[in-house]
Amino acid sequence: MIEFTEAARERMLAFFAEEEDSAGLAVRVSVTSPSPLAPAYEMSLIEAHEVEEGDERVSVDGIDLVIDPESARILPGTRIDWVDAIEGSGFKFENPNIQPLGAEPLDGPLAERVQRVIDEHINPGVAMHGGAIRLVDIRDNVVYVQMGGGCQGCGMASVTLTQGIKQVFTRMLPEIVDIQDVTDHAAGADPYFSPQK
Repeated sequence: MIEFTEAARERMLAFFAEEEDSAGLAVRVSVTSPSPLAPAYEMSLIEAHEVEEGDERVSVDGIDLVIDPESARILPGTRIDWVDAIEGSGFKFENPNIQPLGAEPLDGPLAERVQRVIDEHINPGVAMHGGAIRLVDIRDNVVYVQMGGGCQGCGMASVTLTQGIKQVFTRMLPEIVDIQDVTDHAAGADPYFSPQK
């Protein structure tokens, strides 16, 4: 179900060694957010009385894991590593069940209709401000887009999304339930419009 790298296993055993009484301790592993935008996981040492009804108990490389039912559904095949980086150290989860946005090529009738709406009805308008909208992914009738050019970092990006892009999709493709902007606006260097402070 879950695999530890050697670095992750050593780190887990080190955490156990820091406890005065590690007998009966287990590691609770949970998926706190399965969102493809920012999947989040949590690992914590727990005592036997903290195991809840319905939890699954498994042993991986000599480490007892406790997993809630919903997380157990999402975690099979997950590889857990320990990484040391400048921005901080921690466990890194590689989960094949939560694909990053844009990981798979987009095809099919819905993707074609969405792309046509972007090309014909959205991009001509934002192009007047030096911007462009790119389709990143579609999941469960939610469209994920990135804003580029003058739209990236623009103080009016949220207005463009809610009063422009979403309204166009509501009118033209009512099966689309939401539009999510996945742009890193902090990286925008030259927006067409910046609000006055």
